[in-house]
Amino acid sequence: MSLEQQLLSYLPYNEQEVRDRELILRCLKDESDVFTRKNDLVHMTASAWIVNADRTKVLMAYHNLYQSWAWLGGHADGETDLLAVALKEAQEESGLAHVWPVMEQIYSVESLHVCGHVKRGRYVSSHIHLNVTYLLEADENDPLFIKADENSGVAWFAPEEAEAVCTEPWMRDHIYHKLNEKLRTL
Repeated sequence: MSLEQQLLSYLPYNEQEVRDRELILRCLKDESDVFTRKNDLVHMTASAWIVNADRTKVLMAYHNLYQSWAWLGGHADGETDLLAVALKEAQEESGLAHVWPVMEQIYSVESLHVCGHVKRGRYVSSHIHLNVTYLLEADENDPLFIKADENSGVAWFAPEEAEAVCTEPWMRDHIYHKLNEKLRTL
């Protein structure tokens, strides 16, 4: 099933998701190269809300760029299977050997503003991440490793703690809180 089909069949959780899904669908139709970074306005990204087996913990990484604890994920970089992107990024950014989808359907959608910044010595202009989030599970006893060029810590938190350790108000109050609310309904 194409990403467009997945998004059309996805039932948005709230108004933010309704509007962001519309934006993502419009950009998929009207923008070129959204699955690559060649489009300097919008990029498709995939994120992972990683939980343990009993859903009492969430895995977060301390992202160097944002100076905050955050979910794991990254750019599609040409890949159109965003679940595969979320799984790959989860493993690369945490060192987890085993991580798998709780469900293969989309868990959440977001459009996220990224301020201009320097990455690997190159300036990156402000842009929007058209993000699809997947709910993944991992064994909380597996060893964790940092990815030094992106993060400086990886740790498990209770869901409420995951919100509290985030220093980005929008992400904490609107995205991570939403993800945890949805988690409680499973």
